[in-house]
Amino acid sequence: MVVCLLRKSLARWRTGWHVTALKNLSSNHALKPLIPTFCLLVVILYGQADKLRNFVAGVFIPQYRYPFPVALCFTQVLVSIVFINLLHALGLVPLKSYSRLLGERLLLPSICSSVHSVLVTWAKASSLYASLFLFTVPLLPLLTVGFSFALRVKSPPSYHSLVLISIMSGMFVVSKASEGDLVVEPLEYLYAPLALILQSLSLISLAKVSEAEGRPPSNTQATVFDIYYVQLVNQIGVLGLLWLLHPDNPVEVLRLSTWRHLLFHGYLLAIVLLGMVLNFLVLISALCVSPLAAALLYSARAEAFSAYIRDPAASLLQQLL
Repeated sequence: MVVCLLRKSLARWRTGWHVTALKNLSSNHALKPLIPTFCLLVVILYGQADKLRNFVAGVFIPQYRYPFPVALCFTQVLVSIVFINLLHALGLVPLKSYSRLLGERLLLPSICSSVHSVLVTWAKASSLYASLFLFTVPLLPLLTVGFSFALRVKSPPSYHSLVLISIMSGMFVVSKASEGDLVVEPLEYLYAPLALILQSLSLISLAKVSEAEGRPPSNTQATVFDIYYVQLVNQIGVLGLLWLLHPDNPVEVLRLSTWRHLLFHGYLLAIVLLGMVLNFLVLISALCVSPLAAALLYSARAEAFSAYIRDPAASLLQQLL
């Protein structure tokens, strides 16, 4: 009896039943008041996870002299692919084989996401403060709304949301500008706006791919995990090419890394796993909710990182105690 129930549950999971359950949950009138609380909890957890990752990176990069953004991003994507395949092998995640057609559709968001991750990692590795990156991140929701209308997303935000997002983004920018003491590296003037545009395009492109996959025939539809997996495979190719073309190529990185220290592996694994979880949450928000929701979630990074750089040790201890 128990075995039969487990088989039925697993079959429902494999057929995408969990996605339907989420939609039914959002339409349940009794549970609707809990949705804002749940969203707030996700944002808080996301911010704290990013703060912890920034703390670990702030210790790891200078101590072990590992300012290799492309190598870090490549390792994170590689570990993500191994992890999701492990979950699939255990029967916990339904996963189809790599689809060339879906891979072509996801090529644009994969390139945008890969380059964006390299730029952001470069900012954190080259300068602890990365002021201009923090200054522009609150503008991501506003830019995403603009691209939603320009690229004709199926369900764009309302004009009331546009006004509200504009006011909130303006308040965040004024608040950060009033803090003063901006330490900006010359390359940030180019990289920060570029990273913002690439992230917004990536979120919008993911939403459009999800819309296309949601159309009939139903037997060819890709699940959220299929899209996530195909994007990871695309990213590993893009980042691998970037790494080969970069001056800090794989041979140079392997030669300069401190592989004999156990703490080196611990710090590196913590950075990679936390980054994997953060990116997965943003992607799930873009696919299952909206690009605007993903942009708002990603904007929580700015506040977490801003709080961290003011007092990294005290900021982390306050969360642990």
